[in-house]
Amino acid sequence: MIDLTMLNPPQREAVLAGEGPLLVLAGAGSGKTRVLTHRVARLIDDGVAPWSILAITFTNKAAREMKDRIRTLVGDQADDVWVSTFHACCARILRRDIEKLGYQRGFSIYDDDDQMGLVKAIVKDMNLNDRMYPPREIKTIISDAKNRLLLPGEWEKEAGGNFRSKKIAEAYRRYEKALKASTALDFDDLIMKTMELLTEHAPALDYYRRKFEYILVDEYQDTNLAQYELVRLLAGDKKNVCVVGDDDQSIYAWRGADIRNILEFEKDFPGCRVIKLEQNYRSTGNILDAANQVIAHNAGRKEKALWTEAGAGERIRVYRAQDEREEAAWVCQQMNQWKAQGGAPGDAAVLYRANAQSRVLEEALVRAGLPYRVYGGMKFYERKEVKDLIAYLRALVNPADDMAVRRIINEPRRGIGDTTVDKLAEYAAAEGSSLFMAAMSASEAGLTGRALSAVEKFSALMEELTVDAETMPADGFLRHVIEATGYEEQFKKVQNEENESRLENIAELETAVKEYVAREPEGGLEGFLENVALVTDLDGMDASTQALTLMTLHSAKGLEFDLVVMTGMEEGVFPTSRALFDDEKMEEERRLCYVGITRARKRLLMSWAQTRALYGSRQYNTRSRFLDEVPRRLVEDANIARRPQTRLSSPQAASGFDGMRRPATRESAGPEPVKVAAGAKGLDIPGVAKGFGIPGVRKGAQAFAQDRPAQLFKRGDRVRHSRFGEGTVLLLYDGDKRMTIRFDDGTEKTFAAELAPVVRVEEGT
Repeated sequence: MIDLTMLNPPQREAVLAGEGPLLVLAGAGSGKTRVLTHRVARLIDDGVAPWSILAITFTNKAAREMKDRIRTLVGDQADDVWVSTFHACCARILRRDIEKLGYQRGFSIYDDDDQMGLVKAIVKDMNLNDRMYPPREIKTIISDAKNRLLLPGEWEKEAGGNFRSKKIAEAYRRYEKALKASTALDFDDLIMKTMELLTEHAPALDYYRRKFEYILVDEYQDTNLAQYELVRLLAGDKKNVCVVGDDDQSIYAWRGADIRNILEFEKDFPGCRVIKLEQNYRSTGNILDAANQVIAHNAGRKEKALWTEAGAGERIRVYRAQDEREEAAWVCQQMNQWKAQGGAPGDAAVLYRANAQSRVLEEALVRAGLPYRVYGGMKFYERKEVKDLIAYLRALVNPADDMAVRRIINEPRRGIGDTTVDKLAEYAAAEGSSLFMAAMSASEAGLTGRALSAVEKFSALMEELTVDAETMPADGFLRHVIEATGYEEQFKKVQNEENESRLENIAELETAVKEYVAREPEGGLEGFLENVALVTDLDGMDASTQALTLMTLHSAKGLEFDLVVMTGMEEGVFPTSRALFDDEKMEEERRLCYVGITRARKRLLMSWAQTRALYGSRQYNTRSRFLDEVPRRLVEDANIARRPQTRLSSPQAASGFDGMRRPATRESAGPEPVKVAAGAKGLDIPGVAKGFGIPGVRKGAQAFAQDRPAQLFKRGDRVRHSRFGEGTVLLLYDGDKRMTIRFDDGTEKTFAAELAPVVRVEEGT
């Protein structure tokens, strides 16, 4: 029997709930993964066959973690439970039955670059102006249509059937035809084709309905229409569906997520049992109080309020900067304080609404000598050398994959130019064959001279590798491809930092294949390629980083840090200007703010700038309404001279507030969230600050103007200039905007502190 003593009463209730639909409303940090894993283990304990349980998560990382935790509870029986993302689950179903839809089992899965390349080619073939018909827009429209299970004709009808929509619908039709000709699916097809399979082939639907007796879905608030319909279809009449989610964290509408899926679950599954997880195990009382007060301003939500048995902790510190550079300098100052108090940089994160906001922050961190990493940069499988080698493997597994063949036919360079490739493509189209087969028949395609010779050598190489792929293990075969193609040699010939990095990435790809083979000995090349294709940008960051993390608020979902700094808290920045006159978008922006607040475990800082240069122009902003929705009792004005900070080991000491401890009765739960209608910013709500910190709004605001801005440097700092070398800061003046440095050679020079190519260095480095 599994041990349930570590679960709180609502968690235990969710784990032990019996047959039928179950909705678990799990607030941030409330232990939802523990509930899901223990529920799976309890089902197995009660005699349910592990292979009849389907548990769906949204990231591969979450799926791996869930499988590991189930294994800890039930041992090797966990291996038979289907724990995967929606897309991995559907890929597995399609590998078994896609032939019923006229596809081969060895289909390729196109990534974003492949899709864009195909759409661009279609726009060109249709002689469309790519300014009037941007390929990126068409790709997004196709993706959105598939997420709503719309075929080209259905989308065209919904779009109004005007001239432009007819052209886009035609591009969608050509896109689908090209995918099928290449025996390829895109990411959205994995779910759409599975729906097609299950709705058009009754035996397949019957098989999976009988197989999956119990279905569990994590992050249900993030499901789109196609995912929602898939769950309903598989559940059938048994309706043994347990969904776990938090409507307050639904922030992916722009990706097709529909918050109505969780808000209307009880209507979709009559007789549904609802359990709320409100005890938070992550954050301090003040942080949770702030989160509750902000999100209470949303009308479209399920009522709940987070609480904790931990202490109140520090109050939330809000800083008003003159501009984005002063804001960045203040962030650096706070990071240095954090380190001085014993905090680790890897336990801290700076969050912002848009990627463009990171530039000034990065510049300031470099000058301050603070290590950082930007989460959401180029991912491993997006790097050119990795994509090239993956394309070789794809073309060898699926010769009909024209996008893969086009990528590698002249990589490394072998004298096959675009004109030659276009000739081969024309021949392939005329013959109804693939680009690979056209290359095999290069002379018949009309090639002569050097072009013919180059293509014939490529064809002979690929023919030889195709034979080798049948007999060699996946990890050894990749090394064989690297050597046979001469791919690695091109980077060894010229020694520089970029090529060294490319060689390291190639070695890392080999490691990835070896790890996959060790984990899935029967998977082979096809399995590895599918595994790669299903890696998404939702997969989490490496938790072992020792550097400060910079990331967008969207990227931060699912993560947590001891210290969180939310920057750019201004109207028009966050909330974004697109939401200012749209209630639904404003509610999603507020949910995004709630997500940001609840990432913090011990300390939460917020900052806003009166003026900000962003997207090529300077804006003059008022502070975000979200700051005004945090009660004043929870806020410390960071512009006023700060009191000495306590050590991190005692967060309760920073505030006189008692925290949000669990009460004896629900009625005595402490401060209840303010309940107001959406868009009620102008209401006079007790406990909500009005104009706090805005010059001209309250008495004493002018005093802020005399506050010294946050410093990038201070007297005595050791610094390094890109041209003059190392030295010591001698003087700071003009409001710390200018500084004099005495360099180690004895010379003294004066610079603008914000603009000089100067960074702070630690002693001994």
